[in-house]
Amino acid sequence: MADVRFLKVVIFVNSLIPLVLLLWDLYRKRAGPNPLQFATTTTGMLTLIFLSLTVAITPLRKIFGINSLVKLRRMLGLFAFFYGSLHLLTYIWFDRGFNLISVGPDVVKRPFILAGMLAFLMMVPLAITSTDRMVKRLGGKRWAKLHRLVYLSVVAAVVHFWMLVKSDTSLPLTFGFIVLFLLGYRLLTKYMPAETNTSLFPRE
Repeated sequence: MADVRFLKVVIFVNSLIPLVLLLWDLYRKRAGPNPLQFATTTTGMLTLIFLSLTVAITPLRKIFGINSLVKLRRMLGLFAFFYGSLHLLTYIWFDRGFNLISVGPDVVKRPFILAGMLAFLMMVPLAITSTDRMVKRLGGKRWAKLHRLVYLSVVAAVVHFWMLVKSDTSLPLTFGFIVLFLLGYRLLTKYMPAETNTSLFPRE
């Protein structure tokens, strides 16, 4: 138990380091010719990374037999939501100037923003129901079904990234193959006699 707590602290600290580096680069004006775009791109990339790590927990746990990994999934999922919120904030702030009325038409006009919005909106109920109290209120089965939204969210996030990139699509395609493998592994092991917890933010 102590090892898990220590690992949680390590992951928590390391998960915040990218944000600290981003703020430092912005403060020191080392974020390139377009710092606003740099901030938006960085937070979006971090969101996709943490979403992918969250989905990867169960396959890694089953492949390597490290059951304690499941205790890290909630934290990774919440960091995905955290960076997703920052990514959305940079869009509303820098791109829309906090003109919320203009967001709707812009989403319709630019499909890649629609994909990103869908990915974020599907994370919202997962974050809200991440506590043990919400698990009890919803009931285990309904709660587990709700948290399968993480799979749709990560797929939408990959599509958002792929549609956003106009030239070199190698990075979004790499994420796509990783997510495809993780989801494919879940399907292959669906009927195996193993613990199946599909939550983004599971109980501990």
